[in-house]
Amino acid sequence: MSATPRDPTTASRLTEVTTFVFGLALLILIVSELPSDVFSPESQTFFFVIGTIAIWRYSWWAVQAVRSVWYNRVVFPRMRAEADAVSELDKPSELFVLCTSFRIEAQVNFQVYDALIREASEYGVPTTVFASVSDRTDVDVITHVMDEHGWPSNIEVRYMFQKGDGKRSAMAEVLRAISRRLPVPGSLLISMDGDIRLEPGTLERSLSFFQAQEDVGAITTNNRAEVTGNDATREWYDLRYAQRHLMMSSMSLSRRLLVLTGRYSVFRADLATQPDFIELIESDHVDHWRFGNFKFLSGDDKSSWYWLLKNGWRMLYIPDVYVTGFEELPDRRRFFASTTDLMRRWYGNMLRTSNRAISLGPRPMGMFTWWSLVDQRLSMWTTLVGPTVVTLVSLFIRPSFFFAYVLWILMTRGIATLILAWQRGRFSLLWIPLIYYNQVWGAMLKTYVSFRFNRQKWSRQGISAGEPEDPVAARRQRLMGHVLHGFAYGVLLFVLILSTGVMSPPDRVSLHIARDQSRENSQQPEQLDRWLSSTLADRQREAVQLPPGHFRLEDGLVEMVQRSVQPGDKQVLGNQNTSLAISPALAELMQGPDGNPIQGAVECTIDASCQLALEEHNLTLVNVRLRVEPAAQPDVATLP
Repeated sequence: MSATPRDPTTASRLTEVTTFVFGLALLILIVSELPSDVFSPESQTFFFVIGTIAIWRYSWWAVQAVRSVWYNRVVFPRMRAEADAVSELDKPSELFVLCTSFRIEAQVNFQVYDALIREASEYGVPTTVFASVSDRTDVDVITHVMDEHGWPSNIEVRYMFQKGDGKRSAMAEVLRAISRRLPVPGSLLISMDGDIRLEPGTLERSLSFFQAQEDVGAITTNNRAEVTGNDATREWYDLRYAQRHLMMSSMSLSRRLLVLTGRYSVFRADLATQPDFIELIESDHVDHWRFGNFKFLSGDDKSSWYWLLKNGWRMLYIPDVYVTGFEELPDRRRFFASTTDLMRRWYGNMLRTSNRAISLGPRPMGMFTWWSLVDQRLSMWTTLVGPTVVTLVSLFIRPSFFFAYVLWILMTRGIATLILAWQRGRFSLLWIPLIYYNQVWGAMLKTYVSFRFNRQKWSRQGISAGEPEDPVAARRQRLMGHVLHGFAYGVLLFVLILSTGVMSPPDRVSLHIARDQSRENSQQPEQLDRWLSSTLADRQREAVQLPPGHFRLEDGLVEMVQRSVQPGDKQVLGNQNTSLAISPALAELMQGPDGNPIQGAVECTIDASCQLALEEHNLTLVNVRLRVEPAAQPDVATLP
C-alpha cells in the first residue's frame, strides 16, 4: 500500500471546539424555540413533501454508501490480491508520462518531479516523461531534479512548451508526440497535473491492475491534499475528497466511473493515442440548439472518460493508492467567491458531457451507471425542494417550521458526516455545514450553469470561451438563459405552492375584500359573523383559515354558532396581519392566553391560543390579534 502522507488538511482544535460550542448552542436554541405542536396533523403537508424527497434522495445515497463499503471491504481486496500477484511477474513494457504545468511555483514543481522521477526510477521500466511546461524556469527545476537523481538510465525527459490557449491543446500535442513514438503493445500512459505529488509505491501499486484485468482501459486513484488556506478551506477540500472516495468506490463496483480525474489517471497507451481520442481531447465540442457549436475549454478528464465509456472500456478506482495535490483557492481571502468559481467550472464540465453520455443509453455502461448520470441531472432540482418548501411554509403558514428544518439539517447531515468520516478515516464538525453548503449552493449553481453551460472560464489560466463574439448576440443569449432559468424554477415553485397549500384559492372573504378595496380607506373592519358561522357549519372542516386583514366579530356570532354548527372543537387560524375586533359582550365569553376574559388587546399564538367556549362548542383562535372595541357603527359593511 502506498504510504499515507501526513494529513495537513485538518482544522485546528480551536476551530473544532468553536464549531462544537456553536452547534450545541444552536441545538439548544432550536429545542427551546420549537413549538410542541410543530409535529401536529396540520404539519403533514410540510413533512410529506420534505419526507418524500428525503426518502428518495437518502435511499439513493444509502445505496451508494453500501456499494462503497462492499467494494472497499469485499470486492477490492480480491482485486488487490490478484494485481499484487501479477506485479511480481509482469510489468508494462513501456511508460509514458504526460505532465502539464502552468505557472506552478518552483517549490511545488520540484516536489512533483522529484516524486515522479523517484517512482519511475524505482519501477524500473523504460519511461518517457513529456513535461508540458509554460516557462523556462520549469525546465531548470526539472533539470535540477534529474541531477539530484543521477539521470536514471530508464528515464527520458522531453519538454514541450504550451501555447497558452488551454490545457487541451497542450495534451493533444503530447499525445501526438507519443503516437509518433509507436508505443509497443502493453504500454501505459500516465496523465497527471503539474501540482500532483506521487506517494511512494504509487506506480507499483496502481499499474499492476492493467496486467491483472485486460478489459480495463483506465484507472484513477484516491486523493489527498496539502491545502494553502484557512481551516474552512482545508476542510472543504477534504470533504470533497471524502465524498469523491465514496462515489468512486460505489461506481467502481460496476467497473465504470463518472470521471477519470485529471489529477492522476492511467490509460492504455494504444487507446490514448487513437486519432479520435486525441481529437476529442483537443477539440471536444457540442452542438446545441441555442448555443450552436462551441468548443470545451476545460474538462479534458470528462472527454477521455466519455471516449472510453462510448467504446465499452472498463474503468477502475484504486482506493488504497494516494496521490497528493497542492490545493489553493483562486483567491484565498474570498472563500465563497473562490469556491463558487471552482464549482461552476466543475459542474459546467459535468453538464456539458452528461447529456451525450445519457443519450448512449444503459447498454454500453450498465443500468446503474446510466441512472447515476440521470440522477446528476435530477438531484440539482430535488435538492432545492427542501429550502424552497421551508421558506414558503415559514412565511405563509408557521415560522416555527424553520426550526424544524434546521433540526432536520443537523440530523441528516450529521449522519452523512459520520458515514463519510468512517470511510475517510477522520471526522470534522465543519463537514456538517459544509455538506449543506455544497449541496444547496451547488444545486443552485448547477441549475444556473445548466442554462448557460456555454460560458466557460478557467481562473488559473485566465481564459474564457463559449459566448458569441458579437456583443448583441451574447446579450441576447444571456437574456434567453435568464428567461428559461426563471421559467424552470417558476414551474418548480408553482408545483410546491400547490402541494404545500400555502396559497389556497381565494375564499369569499378574500374575493369580497378584493372587490371593495376602496373601503380600506375608511378603516372600517369587515364583519365576519355570518360567514364564519356558515363555514364552521361544514362538518368536513376542523379548521377555518382567515386571510390577512382587519375584521369584526359581534356577539351575534354566539347565537349563530349554537344554532347552525355541529357540537365539537373547531379551530380559527389567522395569517400574517390578521386581526379581529370583538364586541365587549363577546369578549366576556372568550378566554385569552392567560385564561381570563379578554380586556384590551391580546395576541393569540400557537403556544398561547384564545378560546371561545359555548357549552358543547369550543372555538380555538390561533395566529390572530384580538382587540375589544365598541359596537360597530350602522354603516359597517356586512358580508352576505
